[in-house]
Amino acid sequence: MKSVAIRSFPRADAADIAALEQLGVATVHEAQERTGLLKPYMRPIYPGARIAGSAATVLAQPGDNWMLHVVMGLCQPGDIFVVALSADNSDGMFGELLATSARAHGVKGLVIDAGVRDVRDLTQMQFPVWSRAISAKGTVKATPGCVNVPVVCAGAQIHPGDVIVADDDGVVVVRRESVPEVVKKGRQREAAEAEKRALFQAGKLGLDLYGMHDALRAAGLEYYDTLDDLE
Repeated sequence: MKSVAIRSFPRADAADIAALEQLGVATVHEAQERTGLLKPYMRPIYPGARIAGSAATVLAQPGDNWMLHVVMGLCQPGDIFVVALSADNSDGMFGELLATSARAHGVKGLVIDAGVRDVRDLTQMQFPVWSRAISAKGTVKATPGCVNVPVVCAGAQIHPGDVIVADDDGVVVVRRESVPEVVKKGRQREAAEAEKRALFQAGKLGLDLYGMHDALRAAGLEYYDTLDDLE
């Protein structure tokens, strides 16, 4: 495979990215018809982080973080590094020093289908990371990969400029071209959930709100007053 680094790519509107960040992973996932989730093993290294930004993508070789240094010179403020691997690997490819450099360039966080280290330092500096593993094992800089090309990270295809949304629920990707529509549908869903929340708080059952009784009866559910009535 040819090693390339692409200098520029289109990004979504900053206001739309901010709206997706506010909506969060679960709402965005539902708003785009339950698509775009990265595999659930991608977990935040500390709770409470919530970000969205344009994907600056990296295809790295196992145990080699050379391309993370390359993408650092090509990113823009508000980007999120998305690192895919050419083969399964859990080595600690990113730590406090790279996070310090990333923050200086305005990078909002990291999504990496491999390992990270210096977790205590990353947590103290509140640099958000979603990773496959935590590992103290270091890496080399020997074999180039690619930067800002389409990648498959944790089972999801991600193009440079797609929007990454990440929080305690995981990570979801929104295709750049779909961002305005997903924002619209996400806001509609959020408004509908507010109405339902008020009804639930008032004691309404989901069985009644969603009209489930007939469907459950058709599916074969039968009610009995006591276990003795089954005899």
